[in-house]
Amino acid sequence: MQIAIKPVATSATTPGSELITELQSVGLRLENPGAGAPSRRGGAGPSDHKAVTVDGHTVMIPVHTAGAWRSPYVAEQPGRDGRSRIMRNGVEVGVVAFPREPRFYKMQTLDGIPYSKIAALHGADVLATTILQSCIRYESRRKSCQFCAIGQSLAAGRTILRKTPEQLGEVARAAVLLDGVKHMVMTTGTPNATDRGAQLLCESAFGVKSAVDLPIQGQCEPPDDDAWFRRMHDAGIDTLGMHLEAVTPAVRARIMPGKASVPLSRYMDAFEAAVAVFGKGQVSTYILAGLGDSPDAIIRMSETLIALGVYPFVVPFVPISGTPLEDHPAPDAGFMRNLLQPIADSLAAAGMASGDIKAGCGKCGACSSLSSLERR
Repeated sequence: MQIAIKPVATSATTPGSELITELQSVGLRLENPGAGAPSRRGGAGPSDHKAVTVDGHTVMIPVHTAGAWRSPYVAEQPGRDGRSRIMRNGVEVGVVAFPREPRFYKMQTLDGIPYSKIAALHGADVLATTILQSCIRYESRRKSCQFCAIGQSLAAGRTILRKTPEQLGEVARAAVLLDGVKHMVMTTGTPNATDRGAQLLCESAFGVKSAVDLPIQGQCEPPDDDAWFRRMHDAGIDTLGMHLEAVTPAVRARIMPGKASVPLSRYMDAFEAAVAVFGKGQVSTYILAGLGDSPDAIIRMSETLIALGVYPFVVPFVPISGTPLEDHPAPDAGFMRNLLQPIADSLAAAGMASGDIKAGCGKCGACSSLSSLERR
């Protein structure tokens, strides 16, 4: 699902990376929410978003959040050619096209499960799936991550609880053949407090690689045994994501009380062990800016991660409707610009770039303007 923006040469037009940062912070209103391919609501993320291409760079923009409903940016009703203008306070700043939904969405398995309930298109060319649409912490608000909506799409019937390796391989092959998908992201709710989803990732990656040659990123919490990193790699996982989300103990304990039981020290040890298996720049972590960590804390953590060979994918926090943090404000664009540029500079100094990642969120780059700042 993708929207293409062609910047218009007016005095109000913002350079591409700045426009990306603005839209990701304040969101986009749609005069016709049903135009083009469906946007995403709920789920494991990116949620309440729609894909947008700015200056050739595809990003995910909030459209269903409370902040987006107040956004000064509006995508007008599409014309006969399927394109619409983006307006900011009455001034045209871009032209938007709403493409058709991916062709593989029209297919289903032999037992009648739509492919779109097994995996979804993210950004321009990324296939994404949540293997297990539940988590040992989600049912308890005292333990769950306060931003998480993993159960929403399941409750709404937009996905299924458990995707089998065979289903994933079938859908991945179709997405490659019909829609030109270039890489795949596999995440999972945490099923237990031991391997933390690594076994599920191994089985699922093997199923996909048996059907189609597609680079895969696996995402899970650090497993209890470093041997899982080699097992995941040998099963067909090309890159690994272990997501911190927050970087200081106080914010971790407040925002994700259950996940914070895995200490930062374990993450650091796991990052080092994983880089030894997957290679420099092929291990990444998601960091959500705007949850309470200071810019200095995020920059310091990012520098530590980069020194380990880990790509810190820093994204603006987007509040998801129906979660305890649905009214928590997103960080403003100035905050994100001042935060991301030093991190992009550190990545460049270390010889690390999103374009060198084989698969995953960092390679896609759609949830942050970080990769566009790398290119400066």
